[in-house]
Amino acid sequence: MKRLHTFSFQDRSQAAILREILAKEGIDCLIRNDQLSSGLGEIPFIECCPELWIIDDEAMPRARMFLKAWLENAPATDDDWSCPACGERCGAQFGACWACGALRD
Repeated sequence: MKRLHTFSFQDRSQAAILREILAKEGIDCLIRNDQLSSGLGEIPFIECCPELWIIDDEAMPRARMFLKAWLENAPATDDDWSCPACGERCGAQFGACWACGALRD
């Protein structure tokens, strides 16, 4: 079993999404430290970050390929954006419009 990637606390949901993408591709993986953020202060912060681990070492090259594609295609979350379908103003953290459900460009 090998660690593929360590996520920040804010990217916990991305870890879960990537785990699902890899599972659909037949790559078994798990998220470690997913619920440890509540232990901050008692546990060193570096030990509390969510980590995505690949169970089969031979699947690591494929998993790295999917991780790289995921990170390169992830939308920038720096600025708020306007929905292309309805014009609603949405927060930077959202990948889809909260009003109509249209995906962010």
